[in-house]
Amino acid sequence: MHARMTQPVFVLPDAMKAMQALSALPLNAGLSPVLLELVNLRASQINGCGVCADMHPRLAKQHGETDERLFAVAAWRDTPYFTDAERAALALTEAVTRLADREDPVPDDVWDTAARHFDEQALAGLLIAIAGINVWNRLNVATRQVAGQSGW
Repeated sequence: MHARMTQPVFVLPDAMKAMQALSALPLNAGLSPVLLELVNLRASQINGCGVCADMHPRLAKQHGETDERLFAVAAWRDTPYFTDAERAALALTEAVTRLADREDPVPDDVWDTAARHFDEQALAGLLIAIAGINVWNRLNVATRQVAGQSGW
């Protein structure tokens, strides 16, 4: 496997600074690092981003996440390992990541459930996190970055 090009944020250092700044915002909104890594992992699984699907479980483990839960993220609906708030965040992640997959991309029930678990600041942080990981995924997938080889 070979990347098509150097990861764009390494080519344009200001892009790296912007992406790092964007990625820091959800923590300032009061969201836990573990929740954010679950969100990052789920979006990366959907988008087929090998770099992020490899990286985010490692980061989650550094924050105390268990293998049991990490192995179950792709099937979170069918496992007992996640809190209601985590389930709401994962459902919102899937909806926002798959915008083109349905007529109503973010259905009211998904939004309302997330809004019950997260105040406006945390919900804003969650949306920024979802948007951010989708940018990373798209950059990595478009340029065919290889897990373990992209300088992370």
